[in-house]
Amino acid sequence: MIEKLRHGQIEIARQIYSVFQVSYAVEAELLGAIDFPPLKRSLESYLNSSNDFYGYFESSELAGVIEVERTDKHIDINSLVVKPKFFRRGIGRKLLEFTFNRFDAERFTVETGVENKPATALYKKLGFKEIKQWDTNFGIRKVLFEKRIGN
Repeated sequence: MIEKLRHGQIEIARQIYSVFQVSYAVEAELLGAIDFPPLKRSLESYLNSSNDFYGYFESSELAGVIEVERTDKHIDINSLVVKPKFFRRGIGRKLLEFTFNRFDAERFTVETGVENKPATALYKKLGFKEIKQWDTNFGIRKVLFEKRIGN
């Protein structure tokens, strides 16, 4: 089940933080990152975020989270994370498809590390096209994907 998360509530923000931490630890390892900014994100940043968070629950456990930033006719997927114990169950795909159906947007964007093969494969499978690659100042090569609707 997918539902909007009330990330302004401390207990919900803690659950989101926990899923992000364990998921991004795996991504940092995949990317060979020593200094990985997503792992430095504070609990307060979730509590005070203006973005929307949606959670996928397996039984009553928060298994995955998608964070979206809405602008006029554009959705930026800031984060898509799944708890490692729930990997390979289609949760990331379900959260993305939910987002496509929930928002009336012409364009969806998402970025990840080039070496995050599971994420890049998922985005391509769901119709995202690579727009550009670049090197970050923390040693990771990133890739930006875009999906256009109705064009």
